[in-house]
Amino acid sequence: MKTLLRSQLSAMMFLQFFVWGAWYGQMSKYLTNQLHASGDQVGSAYAAFSIAMIAAPFFVGMLADRFFAAQKVLGILNLLGAVILFVLTTVIDPNIFFWVMLVYCFTFTPTIALTNSIAMQQMNNPEKEFPAIRVFGTLAWIVVGNIVGFMQVGDQVAIFQIAMIASAFLGVMAFFLPNTPPTSTGAASFAQIIGKDAFVLFKDRSFSIFFISSILICIPLSFYYTWANPSLTDAYKAAFPSADPNGFNIENKMSLGQASEVIFMLLLPFAFQKFGIKKILIIGLLAWIIRFVFFGYGTADASVWMLYAAILLHGVCFDFFFVTGQIYTDNKAGEKIKSQAQGLISLATYGVGMFIGSIIAGKVKDIYTAGDPSITNWTNVWLVPAGIATLVLLLFILFFKDKKIQPTNS
Repeated sequence: MKTLLRSQLSAMMFLQFFVWGAWYGQMSKYLTNQLHASGDQVGSAYAAFSIAMIAAPFFVGMLADRFFAAQKVLGILNLLGAVILFVLTTVIDPNIFFWVMLVYCFTFTPTIALTNSIAMQQMNNPEKEFPAIRVFGTLAWIVVGNIVGFMQVGDQVAIFQIAMIASAFLGVMAFFLPNTPPTSTGAASFAQIIGKDAFVLFKDRSFSIFFISSILICIPLSFYYTWANPSLTDAYKAAFPSADPNGFNIENKMSLGQASEVIFMLLLPFAFQKFGIKKILIIGLLAWIIRFVFFGYGTADASVWMLYAAILLHGVCFDFFFVTGQIYTDNKAGEKIKSQAQGLISLATYGVGMFIGSIIAGKVKDIYTAGDPSITNWTNVWLVPAGIATLVLLLFILFFKDKKIQPTNS
């Protein structure tokens, strides 16, 4: 790959995740502190992202991938997104915020697939070349998290202003990316987009168990994305009541989770050689349980190590279950239906699973929040996803068989 092309694709991936990372992990604290939203309203705001994730494949599959150059669609969506983010910065009613956020997510979520598509279509060997490009997305999340933390604006409207500027910049830059024309003519069918051909994989009991587990574990994942930042902030407030909450630099601390994601991604090939699919997935599920127990019982003074450990476990949780699951799905499906199989998993997890998780996370937080001023019992909140992850682990251990993977459609 030529240096110029590598630089363009790396910058595209960096900005894509810079936009996302600027607001996603901090939105719950902003809604709670500035818009005085309830837990249910916060959960609904995160559910807006999942609703859009469900619809995004239809947009990309039926329109963008079939009739227009991908880089032009990416540019238009980011410029529209920047305008909507500006509108979002003026909203002070949490109920109206949901609807504006939903509209914004309809412009943002398709860009996740578009940037992957643009990058891969420009590569001769995506399996070898794509990871070196995709890692810039993780680095961007780390960078923007630290910017937000050092600026001490994690609960301020500035998180959306930062995303707005980055989105506008990516929108303009997209038009200068290498041309990525449509890969086929005519619109994809509804059946193709929902991955109908991949349904054959459900004949295998172990894949069905993995599929169900993937949806269920997205419920605890939603708890992490929605409440980790406010929970950590409250933990530090409780330990240091006289300190300025903006000085806790929660976003900087949470960026360690993305750093661990990079490290454990590099360790995955060695884990495959030593443990195999089932043991790696079990390790990932165990990590989810441990991290939520640590979030629930850790304190910012006597047991701060538990909070740091909970953050650093993100790499194990994400890579050892979700990334490993993508590899398992890819190998299980074989060449003919691997794209539809991956689309089906993404639709089920980031769409259905995280939608359910966001709604549950919001309601659980409200159940364990009481008093004037409101105080949340975070231990009880975190024990809920820990319990769900435990049930998923038991389901997985009992019914998933670690057989040598043979493509079902071969």
